[in-house]
Amino acid sequence: MDMDMHFLSGIYNKKILQSGLWLVWMCGFFLVGVSFYGTQMLKDQIKMKKPSGSSIPSITIFTAPRPFVGSIGERQTLAVRSWLGLSEHIIVVLFSQDPSVSSFATSIGPRISVETEIDFTFMGTPFFHSMVARSLSSSSDISVLIDPDTILMADFFSTLRYAHKLDQDWLLVASTFPFSLQSDDGIQKLQPFLVQEALCGEKMLIAWNNGDLPLHKGVLPPFLFGKGVHNHWLVTEALISDFRLVIDATLTVSSFYLSEPDQERSWELAGNSLLGRNYGSFSFRDPNYTNSFRLSTCGGNYLFTNTDHSAVYWQGYSRPLNLRNKSLFLSTQKELFDCVEAVKSLGGCFKREALSVTKAVTLPMSMESLLAIQADQNKTILLGIAGSSYEDMLMSWVCRLRYLQIPNFLVCALDDEVYDFSVLQGVPVIKCASPPTNISFDDCHFGSECFQKVTKVKSRMVLQILELGYNVLLSDVDVYWFKNPLDYLTSFGPGVLVAQSDEYNVTGAINLPRRLNSGFYYAHSDSATIAALGKVVQHAAYSNLSEQPSFYDTLCGEGGSYRLGDDQCLDPETNLRVHFLDRDLFPNGAYRGLWEEEDTKKACEERGCFILHNNWINGRKKKLERQVLSGLWEYDINTRMCLQSWYTTNPKSYF
Repeated sequence: MDMDMHFLSGIYNKKILQSGLWLVWMCGFFLVGVSFYGTQMLKDQIKMKKPSGSSIPSITIFTAPRPFVGSIGERQTLAVRSWLGLSEHIIVVLFSQDPSVSSFATSIGPRISVETEIDFTFMGTPFFHSMVARSLSSSSDISVLIDPDTILMADFFSTLRYAHKLDQDWLLVASTFPFSLQSDDGIQKLQPFLVQEALCGEKMLIAWNNGDLPLHKGVLPPFLFGKGVHNHWLVTEALISDFRLVIDATLTVSSFYLSEPDQERSWELAGNSLLGRNYGSFSFRDPNYTNSFRLSTCGGNYLFTNTDHSAVYWQGYSRPLNLRNKSLFLSTQKELFDCVEAVKSLGGCFKREALSVTKAVTLPMSMESLLAIQADQNKTILLGIAGSSYEDMLMSWVCRLRYLQIPNFLVCALDDEVYDFSVLQGVPVIKCASPPTNISFDDCHFGSECFQKVTKVKSRMVLQILELGYNVLLSDVDVYWFKNPLDYLTSFGPGVLVAQSDEYNVTGAINLPRRLNSGFYYAHSDSATIAALGKVVQHAAYSNLSEQPSFYDTLCGEGGSYRLGDDQCLDPETNLRVHFLDRDLFPNGAYRGLWEEEDTKKACEERGCFILHNNWINGRKKKLERQVLSGLWEYDINTRMCLQSWYTTNPKSYF
């Protein structure tokens, strides 16, 4: 009996021992698995490429300088030379339309070029989203966006060489520090302002590798370059999108700019703030966001720190080191731990911070000042008028004018929405005087009550500008321009109002009753024209129709009693002559079925058209579809950029 009990006890103890061993083994296996999983996650984030034939990356630095004049030009010259001096593998692209920038580039040599084919505001400020789009098309290994007065030191190039070895797509950002030049016994010394604001300042450089992944999700708003908000928006969206490894390299890239108080355009800065609020999620990311790493150096090695994982990746180590278990650190790793603690003490730049707009989005310019800026040497202004329902068509019209290099235009906004939109798009805009209220978005077509009210605003604005001494070419925004007609229109001389004919019959007179189209006409600023337009405005004010019949009845007489031949009228009271334009050169929307042609653009160009009016069709959507599907569209509503022929490959993608 005792032997049986002893035997059973032995078996029982052996089972307990085996169970304990199995439990220990399973726990160990679990812990090893967790450790391996965590290590692999971090290693997936930071991996180094295998050595290749050449470890020196090609780098293109993009910026948009101001004119190279005075102290600003000197600071920019110093900055650009500092970039080119770092390596022969660096080239520079300058976005500008100013002649002084081209002259500067020519004087430097072939490693610097100037590009003008991006979007600019009417004041010459480039759009950041257009700069980014061009930068993304670069064939260089690395693209860099930087402020034009930022001076770079040698560690900029060494940092990018290190980042180039990473085996994943990345976006690198580094804040730029301000310095001031102060004289001391005839010797100028650089005095840094090393304050926390500088670490997270609005000036920074942004670099990324030419990889497969996008920088961020969604659409980059049409920010204005150099106004501060755009850099933070791009970095924040890169963090949120989680496509790329985001690296804060402020501690490894030495860059600074010579501080000098400059006057900012408050309307542009306010515009950027509004854009940041209206596009996507504008907030600085929490510093513990998982795909954000801070790059620093320690003991001559590069160091990646991620406080969320409490881990650090150090060059030369096969796996990340856990910062939570300080007792496991070897004496040789004590220096590493101290370096990490120092980095962590600096805090982070990506903090959640709501964006507020302190100023209304408005141009601090009167109509008189804008006219003085925008009018050409003959004091001629091209006037377009639009409400929010036609803001996309307005921008297609503006883009076409920019493409034709016609800068002397001005937009009159019928409502606050299209005014704000135009300011943010860099368009010279004024608010129309006494605009109608409650403008319908989809029901403001020809013949509607809304249409009647809107058209009467146009003649009032034209008269107001004529009285200020400027000639006016009024063009509806649904008019597509093939080439600049100004030389042709001005050749008729003063005392003649030239206007498009709305007659659709191919043969016969084109000045028949009510066939003057008030959506495209040219008026000289002379006494006869001003008096005649005054009569038109007064007549329209008491009419229950649109302004178009008032034009004809006033200038050509009711029923055409003032007609001269088949294409003119003469107002006997003011002696103003009205000339109806050749429809082959200035066709309306019903003439010869041009809009129904298989290739509308080719058909018009063969006739020598200056313009083609997208009228004789009811409904905003139908008009929009006809113009886009015909290929006569110049604006990408998704990227908010002027583009040429983007629609030719797949025009239906617009809708």
